[in-house]
Amino acid sequence: MKNRNVLILIVAFLGIISCQEKVTVDAGGDAITAKDSVIVYEEYMGDEPTTPEETEFYEPKVAVVKPGGAGSAPSDAIVLFDGTSLDNWISANDSTAAKWHLNKDGSMTVNDKTGNIQTKQNFGDVQLHIEWKSPLPVQREGQNRANSGVFLNGIYEVQVLDQNDNPTYVNGQVGSIYKQHVPLAMASVPTGEWNTYDIIYHAPEFNVDGGKIKSGDITVIHNGVLVQDHVELKGTTPYVGWPKNPAHGKGPLLLQDHGDDSRVSFRNIWVREL
Repeated sequence: MKNRNVLILIVAFLGIISCQEKVTVDAGGDAITAKDSVIVYEEYMGDEPTTPEETEFYEPKVAVVKPGGAGSAPSDAIVLFDGTSLDNWISANDSTAAKWHLNKDGSMTVNDKTGNIQTKQNFGDVQLHIEWKSPLPVQREGQNRANSGVFLNGIYEVQVLDQNDNPTYVNGQVGSIYKQHVPLAMASVPTGEWNTYDIIYHAPEFNVDGGKIKSGDITVIHNGVLVQDHVELKGTTPYVGWPKNPAHGKGPLLLQDHGDDSRVSFRNIWVREL
């Protein structure tokens, strides 16, 4: 009888424990219940609405933006290159005038070994639209075929490369966040035709001591196909070594001269500050 009573007490105790909230301990030793980790939206607390009007609001007013047509920017965009001049760009090496080729078709082409170019204006979070094409006839192979890059904040690279019938390491192929994120798909058009990149970029955040407190992120749509889905920027995108995290504020948009006669062309470049 004694053993039976002990067994009943044990079962009852386990039943009480199973009904309690699950308790975990965080790295600092504080107890956290499962309830603590549930997402609660304060605006939806209180009495349940009983009419549709109670969940409708009319402020703040939403800004009206006129969409751009084919080859044109939205009404609130900052146009960085419209084919008429390189006035918005400077040499990344010495801040002199950009030395790339301005073409009669409204594009610009890398001028081999003249160096990278960057915008005069600095940006933080942006929506970026840019169009690019690789040259015909096809030249070279691997990373030396129509290699360039679009650098957000001047340091985070979205790779530009002629990938058609041209295998290379996948975290350095077209549409990659260079050496960090492999694209979800290879969505290039045929060599010599115009590609589009639509990029959403949120810059990282740093504290007053220069430590990173929030990673940046990038979304890339290549020719209408999502190839980078809100991926985390783990730091800079170097050719050699691990990503680094230097503290920074706003920075330029930079286009790369890869130095191998890549002859990549760009056109119709605009940003919307977010």
